[in-house]
Amino acid sequence: MSKLYNKISSYLFIIAVVVLSSLLVWLPFLLKTPNWLGLSIPASNFEYVLRHFDGPLYVIVAKTLYDPAAILSLRLEVALSPIYFAAHLPLYPLLIRLFAEVFGYLKSMLFVNVLLSGVLGIFFYEFVRRFKLSQHPLLLTVIFLFLPRFLVVRSVGAPESLFILLILGSLFFFEKGRYVFAGILGALATATKTPGILLFVAYSLVILERLITKRKFDPRTFWLVLIPMGLVSVFLLYQRQLGDFFAYFKSGDNIHLLAPYSAFNFQKPWVGTAWLEDILFYFFLYVTTIFYLKNSRHRSFFYFTLVFTVAVLFVQHRDIARYSLPLWVMFCITFERFLTSKKFFYVFLILLPAIFMYAWNFMLFNIMPVSNWAPFL
Repeated sequence: MSKLYNKISSYLFIIAVVVLSSLLVWLPFLLKTPNWLGLSIPASNFEYVLRHFDGPLYVIVAKTLYDPAAILSLRLEVALSPIYFAAHLPLYPLLIRLFAEVFGYLKSMLFVNVLLSGVLGIFFYEFVRRFKLSQHPLLLTVIFLFLPRFLVVRSVGAPESLFILLILGSLFFFEKGRYVFAGILGALATATKTPGILLFVAYSLVILERLITKRKFDPRTFWLVLIPMGLVSVFLLYQRQLGDFFAYFKSGDNIHLLAPYSAFNFQKPWVGTAWLEDILFYFFLYVTTIFYLKNSRHRSFFYFTLVFTVAVLFVQHRDIARYSLPLWVMFCITFERFLTSKKFFYVFLILLPAIFMYAWNFMLFNIMPVSNWAPFL
């Protein structure tokens, strides 16, 4: 009975952390304050949260399901071709649509993300606990939830919490040898964001390693073919709705994989600045994680980190922090002893106000120009 109580208490604590931290991120906009700790907020209101990229674009997909006539009928302020929305994969919009009857599309956009962030926090906690990856799974979960970029992403309209949850679920079932579920969740991850396909690459490397070192092949791993089939299913949807199987690749400048370290080019439109030293720190964290996981008994952890990190090194975009969010999970697991130490906890408490200052500052910057909300209602 005490174990059940402790588990439920932990779950409720995680949910409280997720919800209260997002409410704190929203607080200046809920209060409609024109000035917040030195930050000027012109015409302060909750629309700042709703306008955060790319949330409203996922709402358009949720409303229209990629139907070109429906998209054009909305008469968006910014002229966007229907094929542009193929860059926003369908699973998150479908969940928005599911709850839209209750909350409306814009509130559903936030509700789904906060709900899934809570589920992700609980699953991360269970993931760490069941694999015995840390003696302090609850504290590690809290640290995991407060990477500054992740705090923002899980408090606005965005698919990342869903994406990370599905990746983590797929890795969990792969390590348990339940390849059907690993394949299904991997397919859903791929229907959320295209980098989900990297799970299939990572699993293929694990299987190849087993073949080489143990001369063994488990035919049940054929279920992992569901992962690329998930992406094929998305492209078939595009063929039906947009008339183009390869619409994703024609949706605009959204394919950012060019060359190693191509993020360090201020002349490119998705970079636009030379102040990029923070990207080097992310590269340092995740490349270091690869080497520390090299001999891990959980081979999928190592290969997923390897494959995803290599892919991120090729991304030409300023927002490497967001692109690399699934790797933050692996970093937390790998360096859990340091992250749950008393010294780090003190550092975390000292920097927590700075994390929220970062979030409020970012919330004022990364917003869509929306004056007519009718298309999103």
